Amino acid sequence: MGDKFFFKSIGPDGDQRLRFRIRTSRGRVVEFLVQLELCLEGAWRPVVRYDNAHDFAHRDVLDPNGTEIEKTPLKLGALGEVLEYAEQDLMDRADWYVDRFLRMRRLQ
Repeated sequence: MGDKFFFKSIGPDGDQRLRFRIRTSRGRVVEFLVQLELCLEGAWRPVVRYDNAHDFAHRDVLDPNGTEIEKTPLKLGALGEVLEYAEQDLMDRADWYVDRFLRMRRLQ
């Protein structure tokens, strides 16, 4: 099995990044995590996470305390395809996800 763990900085201010954890077996993705994170007050906080924990691919939306508030199952085919979709969605909609996260934070 091959394991990869890395970050990809996104956004112009350097305060947003994607965290990747990918496990492959025989060239196929068998486990993955792609998480949008925001740097607030010097700490990286998870905002939205795609993974295949609990034996199914899904998206978790997190509140500012790190509590899962929404879980959406994904039925997109092979895990490699889901991984690509997750990365693209988080890059395309990062600002929207972060704005929603910050609005929730102000309401707490």
